[in-house]
Amino acid sequence: QCTDGYEWDPVRQRCKDIDECEIVPDACKGGMKCVNHYGGYLCLPRTAQIIVNEQEEAAAESTSGRNNVIRRTPVDPHRAPPNPTHQIQCAAGYEQSDHNVCQDIDECATGTHNCRADQVCVNLRGSFSCQCPPGYQKRGDQCVDVDECTLPPYCHHRCVNTPGSYFCQCNAGFQLASNNHTCVDINECDANNPCAQQCYNILGSFICQCNPGFELSSDRINCEDTDECRTSSYICQYQCVNEPGKFSCVCPEGYQVVGGRTCQDINECETTNECREDEICWNYHGGFRCYPRNPCQEPYVLTSENRCVCPVSNTICRELPYSVVYKYMSIRSDRTVPSDIFQIQATTIYPNTINTFRIKSGNENGEFYLRQTSAVSAMLVLVKSLSGPREHIVDLEMITVNSLNYRTSSVLRLTIIVGPYSF
Repeated sequence: QCTDGYEWDPVRQRCKDIDECEIVPDACKGGMKCVNHYGGYLCLPRTAQIIVNEQEEAAAESTSGRNNVIRRTPVDPHRAPPNPTHQIQCAAGYEQSDHNVCQDIDECATGTHNCRADQVCVNLRGSFSCQCPPGYQKRGDQCVDVDECTLPPYCHHRCVNTPGSYFCQCNAGFQLASNNHTCVDINECDANNPCAQQCYNILGSFICQCNPGFELSSDRINCEDTDECRTSSYICQYQCVNEPGKFSCVCPEGYQVVGGRTCQDINECETTNECREDEICWNYHGGFRCYPRNPCQEPYVLTSENRCVCPVSNTICRELPYSVVYKYMSIRSDRTVPSDIFQIQATTIYPNTINTFRIKSGNENGEFYLRQTSAVSAMLVLVKSLSGPREHIVDLEMITVNSLNYRTSSVLRLTIIVGPYSF
């Protein structure tokens, strides 16, 4: 296998030079003449005369005198180097090599070019070219920067021109894609989750939200506890206690929280109380009280539950009410007035009798008014608001007179317990 410019000679069993000038049509252009040389050929002016020193064997393979080429075979290989006038003559931009062939001069490597400092030297066959570096264009004999921001492909958001180049920038909340031109959204919630509690990614940004019971602070990132107790004075029936992220309602002693916000009275008489065996427990709003099972005082005797009778056989009883009935009731503090609170009614109705009703005692401050509603009943009306905790004992008397002018009376001793609160 022979190198380029040679072919195999089967007769001599060796590689021989290919005469390109014979086999290549119009090998040289522009009026140049073709001169065959070892492994190639030269295109020289037609007036050029070339003297080639060649070995004896090579001389037999060449055609002497063609195209003004004179080939000489050295007589003595040990004699001094041939005279320079016998060396090959090369065209401009070429020089003689050690092998006596013309080779290109790399002006860029030797520094024999005249390119400016802001230009790049590019070697050519037989010459060189002064070009501008990438990102610059030639304007006259100078290289000026190319503004790539005015050329496609355009940046998605912003383009920044730099000397000889450019780069793309993205708006806040975006980052450059792998193509360095397109901007893609940054999911801040997945990247570093700047929010204190809940993070929601949106295009180019993010928003923070807080869990129930918290609200965003002024920096729109952190969460502050919402003091629900300050938002409304009606959020709890009694007292609101703020807690981190929530609130709770508390009730005073004697009450329990119902439904998270409302206070309901605890019936201590059904749960636990300290009343004795000879006492009855009476529950009221916010507490309880113990009253004697036998409230009768001399000369009265107990005839039934809470009912005391003064025997007619006792002379002292002639000036006293025949019976005293003990009743208990509870009302809330600051109840709206006027308000009907208790009804008194005759338990026994006699013919040809007239019943009248009055407040016998316990109304020194005028808090009550007794309105007769029928011949045998009357309604106790609260006309002044009462604040608790306090206890009022009101004696309501029913006077009965018959046609024979017989007069008798009965008393209902009503104990009114006013609770400490309005609920």
